[in-house]
Amino acid sequence: MQRPAAENTLAITFFYYKDLPAAMRFYEDVLGLSLAIDQGWCKIYRIAEGAHVGLVDEARGMNKWQAKKPVQLCIRVPDVDAWYQWCAQCKVDALSDMFENAALGIRAFVFTDPEGYQVEIQTPTREGA
Repeated sequence: MQRPAAENTLAITFFYYKDLPAAMRFYEDVLGLSLAIDQGWCKIYRIAEGAHVGLVDEARGMNKWQAKKPVQLCIRVPDVDAWYQWCAQCKVDALSDMFENAALGIRAFVFTDPEGYQVEIQTPTREGA
């Protein structure tokens, strides 16, 4: 038997929340993501072509909310400085200083969403990074 040859059509990473409406406001108002699929207790937002994040009410989802969040959502943007100014204006939690990682070829910053998931906004500093 062979693996199916058809290309994947969508990627969704799911995060679990105690307060789904607060998470929705953050991803809509701060990050400007648009709701792509509304499943009631699960809201799926488009990040970029084929990439999505799903916000799940932990009372209904397959997993439960956890205090420790060993996961990061990374979004690559064309103008990391504009995003940094926007996030500072929005007073996002745990906003880091801007940093560069020469080994990875990125310029970036991080912050946390309303329930502690880390979000990184980055832009490449060299071609192919």
